[in-house]
Amino acid sequence: MGVVDEAEPMKKTMIRVREFDVARDLRAVEELERLCQVGLSGDQGSDDPAADHDGGAEKKRRRRRRSGKTKKRGMSLYVEQIGDPFARVRHAPDHVMLVAEYGEEEEVVGVIKACTRMVSRGRKRQSFSSSKQFVKVACLLGLRVSPSHRRLGIATELVRRAESWCAARGAAYATMATTESNAASLALFAGRFAYAPFRRPVFLGHPVHRHRARVPRAHRVLRLPPPLAAAAYAALLPPSAAEFLPADLPALLNHKLTLGTYLAIERGGPEDPARPQSFALLSVWDATRSLRLRVGGAPTLLRASLAAARALDRHAPWLQVPSVPDIFRPFGTYLMYGLRMSGPEGPALLRSLCRHAHNVARKNPACAVLAADLGPEDPAAAVVPHWTKFSCDEDVWCIKKLGATADGNAAGDDTEEDWTTSPGPGVLFVDPREF
Repeated sequence: MGVVDEAEPMKKTMIRVREFDVARDLRAVEELERLCQVGLSGDQGSDDPAADHDGGAEKKRRRRRRSGKTKKRGMSLYVEQIGDPFARVRHAPDHVMLVAEYGEEEEVVGVIKACTRMVSRGRKRQSFSSSKQFVKVACLLGLRVSPSHRRLGIATELVRRAESWCAARGAAYATMATTESNAASLALFAGRFAYAPFRRPVFLGHPVHRHRARVPRAHRVLRLPPPLAAAAYAALLPPSAAEFLPADLPALLNHKLTLGTYLAIERGGPEDPARPQSFALLSVWDATRSLRLRVGGAPTLLRASLAAARALDRHAPWLQVPSVPDIFRPFGTYLMYGLRMSGPEGPALLRSLCRHAHNVARKNPACAVLAADLGPEDPAAAVVPHWTKFSCDEDVWCIKKLGATADGNAAGDDTEEDWTTSPGPGVLFVDPREF
């Protein structure tokens, strides 16, 4: 289906945007992903005026997947989406992948993914009913344009069509993610499409070592079955306490890639009966099946020193050398999500849960990094163990209203509060399915 633009009839004939057809387009889209593989600084896959906006990666990713977290000292983290091309949007009832063809040869030169889903706004006001705690939001991600066809308006047409598709399905807001260093992406979304910088999650990563992490004997870790996990989150993480909490959280907790939801408590309970009960809660997601990451640009000396540490650890494991996995070859990651803690021992219990998650991850040879995406004001962000070189605070989430009503509210959002300018509760729920 062609893109209609009466002001530019030539563009109408040169650029055609249509839905992805797996039999026809899979190979071309995979080649686009390869050509646009980027470091987490987002500079190698950028499209002027529309770089890959999916900051972090395709996750970060993505793969997430994503473009851009940050480049430090010449090193970049490259992320590649693998497996199902719809993996990051298939969980949503309404999802689409659009491809752009260019020229008479109808060559596929661009792609974008989009989905709509119900998420929480994190309102604290008691005047909002439980039904109004959730709003339908569009998520645009995975924008790619062939390096040989940039600056032709292809990214602009893909974003326009994706927004229209989402608005037609009742989305009140549209969101996208990028990094503060990705000037081309910000120019497209914040400039041309009027998205506003909204939230700044922090990505915290830690290498997975060969040795088991010690969990204190005073802490007891329980694995919750999905129904009990859903009940625990309903009580401990209500929609008013977090933004972007998915309405289908029970389905996420029961997903085959959620390896488990874990609760940490004090063994035997608190010594002082008057002291509040402490606990910590988190879930673990296996992203090794959808993402492959690789560190590039590392100095030869660093590569050699890390290889020597691994060799020493293999031959003398009793030394407990904290060797780093071979991150210069493609590796996978596990993601921790839904991190909560409470009580005087909450931080210590959450650290124990992170150690337990590390021990779960070390059983998978494909997993080299354990990570979490959190709001910078989330108390858990100060507790999660992480290495600076595997972490980043450059991510920027942007948002815009889709089709404002006569009173200025977003279509599909029947409250008086404008989410794009409202202060958040500090807790961001990062859905691992979209990482």
